[in-house]
Amino acid sequence: MADDTANTRTANGRQSCLRTLLPGLLVAATGVGAGDLATASLTGAHLGVAILWAVVVGAFLKFVLTEGLGRWQLATGKTFLEGCAEHMGVPFLIAFFAYLFPWSFFVGSAMMSACGATMHAWLPFFEDASTGKIIYGIGHGIAGVLLIRAGGYRLFSRVMSVCIGLMFVTVITAPVLQPVDWAAVLRGLIVPRIPDVSPEARSWTIALMGGVGGTLTVLCYGYWIREEGRTGKTAAQTCRIDLGAGYTMTALFGIAMVIIGSQVTVEGKGATLIIDISDRLGNTIGAYAKWVFLAGAYGAVFSSLLGVWQSVPYIFADVVSLTMRDNDEKRAVRVSENSATYRTYLYLLATIPMFGLFYGFGAMQKIYAVIGACFMPFLAFALLYLNGHSNWVGREFKNRPITSLILGGILLFFLYAGWQEIP
Repeated sequence: MADDTANTRTANGRQSCLRTLLPGLLVAATGVGAGDLATASLTGAHLGVAILWAVVVGAFLKFVLTEGLGRWQLATGKTFLEGCAEHMGVPFLIAFFAYLFPWSFFVGSAMMSACGATMHAWLPFFEDASTGKIIYGIGHGIAGVLLIRAGGYRLFSRVMSVCIGLMFVTVITAPVLQPVDWAAVLRGLIVPRIPDVSPEARSWTIALMGGVGGTLTVLCYGYWIREEGRTGKTAAQTCRIDLGAGYTMTALFGIAMVIIGSQVTVEGKGATLIIDISDRLGNTIGAYAKWVFLAGAYGAVFSSLLGVWQSVPYIFADVVSLTMRDNDEKRAVRVSENSATYRTYLYLLATIPMFGLFYGFGAMQKIYAVIGACFMPFLAFALLYLNGHSNWVGREFKNRPITSLILGGILLFFLYAGWQEIP
């Protein structure tokens, strides 16, 4: 009887721990997709493990941004978009709508393309890889809708937990399966340097720092902590803990991919590159290494698709509610998975981007990267503005001088990174 009680307490403790960390882990899983894995591995191939410090810095930058989003929401009871609409007005809503639609198309296409190409590597039933990518991609888009509509946030979070576990066990294991100079890895983590001073080396470093952890999807954190019932200032420390865990996982994925890229010759782009890496791991280590890595890559790309499918309709529904109601109604309305607006955008997100599957993944990923880079400087600026007023967030939650300094640095960095991404 005592053993049963102890086992129950242990199980409850593990479940409580997972619930505490879940929103941060969801941000990590949604933000790490095929493009992030490709960027990290290609950077490793070009610059080696000396550039690992950039992964850590990139994850830290996204932590600061997402923590600011959570801090605003907990202090005011309003989402980030509600705050922007209230203090920036109609021009913000118009600009955000104009940004959200193309972003949704290109990211939706990139997600389905990555899932399709990775699944084709598992089950190559089609002679033409392009055909396999299209059919599997469409199937994953539909499957994501069915899963989210069938079980809502709770089923979504359970499936994401499985994908996160798969990603962690397999992708993190892959570097251990091959001989690695761990002393060089340690130096690369703690000594910030770029191996050479060429413009190409700087571009890869910027891409690695800016590509860690997603772009617009960081907004989804606010809706997930609301689903978990987190409100008020007492939840701030919990949010910092789960975001710390989430972005630590993001950094570990990036570090693993840089190490892998430094050890094998990689070619191609996006999902094609992931398949190429798996083949080369299979040739150099053994067939099992190919399937271990592919399992982790599939967990990464499918969890990213599910995260976008589940959360981006929240963003759309939130903005629509802000444009159609007066100030009193805006404060009272909370977006829901059961609203017609949420469902409509979910269906549009999973269908219209299917047309992008008929184009190359590399082209989709490039446009998506450019569009995503445009959002981050705005986010840094908005958090400087919104969280910089103690009469809005309270003195306790107002940006500290060091936070304002970091946000200013993030603003300048992503403006520069975005400029570098523009052809």
